[in-house]
Amino acid sequence: MILPIVAYGDPVLKRKGENISADYPELKKLIENMFETMYAARGVGLAAPQVGKSIRMFIVDASAFVEEGDEEYEALKDFKRTFINPEILDEVGEEWGFEEGCLSIPDIREDVLRQPDVTMRFVDENFVEHTETFTGLAARVIQHEYDHIEGVLFIDHLSPLRRRMLKGRLTSISKGKISVDYRMKFPG
Repeated sequence: MILPIVAYGDPVLKRKGENISADYPELKKLIENMFETMYAARGVGLAAPQVGKSIRMFIVDASAFVEEGDEEYEALKDFKRTFINPEILDEVGEEWGFEEGCLSIPDIREDVLRQPDVTMRFVDENFVEHTETFTGLAARVIQHEYDHIEGVLFIDHLSPLRRRMLKGRLTSISKGKISVDYRMKFPG
């Protein structure tokens, strides 16, 4: 089932998510619905707060970045994962900029600086624990989605001046004055 994506301005997007256990109600169905929702909106990641759940879970499928012949992109070909109760253990490397967007903040894309390597501990959809290091675009997608479960949006990484310049557009999004081709839930 395709779920509505929560729009900028909803308080759930600014709350830190809670850890969950393997007996979280209908967890498998929620994960399935989140993947279906993400694909319908043509996203590469989706965090539980974006569908109104203040829990520490996100999904990614970065295969949309795959370009024939590019080694880094090729590594993302089968990069489809579920991250539950993740914890960043380390972020290293020289920050690099890349244009990011967000399904909860449609039609706004901005360069965000992030470190190229991230090491995380998390459990997957079967509650098997993993500790892994991700690099490049995979790390970026993970860091972006991890921010969501920490109550941080990609625009929070922008300078105060740039955020002020976007204020009118952000207000329009929060009031539902935007046209998107996927289901959204607006504050209020």
